[in-house]
Amino acid sequence: MYLSRLRLNPADASARRDLADPYQMHRTLARVYAPDTEQAPSRFLWRMERNAQGWADGTVLVQAAEPGHWDALQAQPDYLQTLEADKPIEVNALIHPERRYRFRLYANPTVTRDGKRYGLIHEEDQLAWLDRQGERCGFQVIGAVCGGSHRLSTRQGREGGRITVLCVLFDGLLQAGTDPEPLRQVLTQGLGHAKALGLGLLSVAPARP
Repeated sequence: MYLSRLRLNPADASARRDLADPYQMHRTLARVYAPDTEQAPSRFLWRMERNAQGWADGTVLVQAAEPGHWDALQAQPDYLQTLEADKPIEVNALIHPERRYRFRLYANPTVTRDGKRYGLIHEEDQLAWLDRQGERCGFQVIGAVCGGSHRLSTRQGREGGRITVLCVLFDGLLQAGTDPEPLRQVLTQGLGHAKALGLGLLSVAPARP
């Protein structure tokens, strides 16, 4: 897979629009991964980086199976401040059985009741959700903190309905299971709901002994 880091220019009107609206940010990034205007974009995940209080700093991480067509953004001369494009990540070499990793995840922790999905607003419920995801996806959460829990609201285009989701920033330490394949799949496919809105990208780095 390929990892890219963008820093948007807040002085540019298009960049300000995308930083303020995850639906618009996703539409802009989709142009990078669409072969042409007639085809749908290939799968990608993205996350707007935030501090412990949940404030965005203008940096966007993007992960995809294929390199991006970055000329779609570079054609806008003032949109980007910096672009570090398409760093290759070998997932099989990164994830090993029972190894520990530092992680960051910006996600939509939810529970389903009577066929409806509800956001989990209490920290203990959010951490319990993360533990359940680990059990399902082949890793154990050794320790985690929640930061920047807030509601994200956006409209799908001019005529679309409004979407509101609860977002939580998780940082911590996890351990891969004896079978690393489920964790590898989560890294490439994302975790949880609302991925188009910049949620679900799990970032890991080997923890120091």
